[in-house]
Amino acid sequence: MAYDWYIAICKPLHYGIIMSRRACVQMAACAWTASVIYSALHTGSTFSLPFCHSNTINQFFCEIPQLLKLSCSGTYHRELAALAFSVFLALGCFVFIVVSYVQIFTAVWRIPSEQGRQKAFSTCIPHLIVVSLFIFTGAFAYMKPTSYFPSSLDLLTAVLYSVVPPMVNPFIYSMRNKEIKCAVRKLLQRQMLSKNRMSLFTLCVWFTTLFL
Repeated sequence: MAYDWYIAICKPLHYGIIMSRRACVQMAACAWTASVIYSALHTGSTFSLPFCHSNTINQFFCEIPQLLKLSCSGTYHRELAALAFSVFLALGCFVFIVVSYVQIFTAVWRIPSEQGRQKAFSTCIPHLIVVSLFIFTGAFAYMKPTSYFPSSLDLLTAVLYSVVPPMVNPFIYSMRNKEIKCAVRKLLQRQMLSKNRMSLFTLCVWFTTLFL
């Protein structure tokens, strides 16, 4: 997404050529391949461990650091490769995103119209915030020493990197589009007219589309 916006803002006349269907498929394939390798490393390492402690995980999902605490064997060498790959992947992506946004912000500051600058910043900054939140909170959760009884900070960190980014991504990438916002409003209006009550989720989506 950062590269897409870099091309759209810094090289708008070449956007159709650079961001071709083939380029989009290649980028998606690279992201999926890296995700599969990352998941396979952690899954294989975790399932190969013997567990002899309590079967209670002090987390609301099977987080890997908490699973490793339940193992009765040394986990350092098993997790070393997975951890090294995770750090390489996260830092590589983050550096690439930062470099892209440096180029984007440099180009945005050259836009003579203040309205144009505000529009560009309002489009790019939410994506950068969500990505930074995901990377830094995920790194904090996986790099810090784990305890058998995680604190409220540990639970909050897990929510910030596992729940918040996927939840806000649809709003960042879709709900800023005027056509989609109009379609969602019309759909919810029809639902309101046909039903006397609205679910909490529908109400949240309604207010979100109003204020985005």
